[in-house]
Amino acid sequence: MFERPRSGERAVLIGLRLRGRADADSFPEFRELARSAGVETVAELGGSRPSPDPAYFIGRGKVEELRGLIQAHGAEVALFNHPLSPAQERNLEKALQCRVVDRTGVILDIFAQRARTFEGKLQVELAQLEHLSTRLVRGWTHLERQRGGSIGLRGPGETQLEIDRRLIGRRIRQINARLQRVRSQRRVRRRTRRRAEIPAISLVGYTNAGKSTLFNRLTGADAYVANQLFATLDPTLRRLELPGAGGAVLSDTVGFLRELPHELVAAFRATLEEVLEADLLLKVVDAADEERDARNADVGRVLEEIHAGNVPCLEVYNQIDRLPGVVPRVDRDTTGVPRRVWLSAKTGAGTDLLIAAITERLSLHPSCRISLPPEAGRLRARLHEEGFVLAEGRDAAGGWWLTVAIDAPNLRRLCLRCDFDPDRLVPPAVNAAA
Repeated sequence: MFERPRSGERAVLIGLRLRGRADADSFPEFRELARSAGVETVAELGGSRPSPDPAYFIGRGKVEELRGLIQAHGAEVALFNHPLSPAQERNLEKALQCRVVDRTGVILDIFAQRARTFEGKLQVELAQLEHLSTRLVRGWTHLERQRGGSIGLRGPGETQLEIDRRLIGRRIRQINARLQRVRSQRRVRRRTRRRAEIPAISLVGYTNAGKSTLFNRLTGADAYVANQLFATLDPTLRRLELPGAGGAVLSDTVGFLRELPHELVAAFRATLEEVLEADLLLKVVDAADEERDARNADVGRVLEEIHAGNVPCLEVYNQIDRLPGVVPRVDRDTTGVPRRVWLSAKTGAGTDLLIAAITERLSLHPSCRISLPPEAGRLRARLHEEGFVLAEGRDAAGGWWLTVAIDAPNLRRLCLRCDFDPDRLVPPAVNAAA
């Protein structure tokens, strides 16, 4: 069996066009991922197939072609712009005699390099362990050996593979317990902000769209900024002053990506809760990107996946300094509500329009009066816990009436999270004025 090199800096990139899938369209993005991971791309291999090969993904002929490229360029690692099964990785490594990493592995490697805080490192380790747990058998023959017992305890014993799986499972449980404490601490801080009536705003968007630059421009912070994918990993919160409307808390979160691995979505649940609990999302879009509409749609799909699709959203079309003839402006919908702001976070042009649009959008969150039946105790408790309740009283039916500072989409989302059908809310209507 081959010895894995420690460096893994010279790489061959592989991307196929599969029938009915858009993998090839993401290959330029995969080049950027490889660059962000710190590897030197020495060759690329493309092609097309109706469907992946069960054994090698790329087919036996392409395996021979890839082996020739690796030997000719002295490559140490083969990076695939596709998710590979453990069996496919194992078969490819045996055939190519070099390390094989799929798209998820590349993203995990970038995240491992960028994590700085305790929470970020825990979340990356959790994603890595969950990804590794299905790949323990690839290439290590020592994992098939069994451990015997002492005198009187001899038997088939436990294979090294089983031991490693058990240890990984134990570590995953430990990390989940620590992240649960992190979630509890975040919940306490959010409840404190709710009681102080401080709105929460989250920056979301495609990675490298300029979120951190905008974050620094709005708050005067010094968050790390670089022209690379996932330059920011750990969440950062700062106070944002809104003239005439007090302050808000602005959070800069991890950037999204096309086909974001499910392991990352699950592992970064504690961070993404900042998005779920936000009063307003600022969806940052690179206005100069030729694929901005497709990438904006990718962000929308990720928001739906983490159940944040109903959070009020204001689009921010950034980097207009790279577009000739485009000036800062605010686009409004048919009712006059701000829906999109065009600006340049780099030069600061249009940020005053964004501040005004944020203030206007937050002022559109009315208080409303609702009536809850007696069986909605869990929802009532959650409304109190999050600091939404302004006033409360009992009604003749044994339930409660509440005046709550929450808009209809957020109230509906909270009902679903408390296993209460929002359509069962007793009139007055959810969006009625208090």
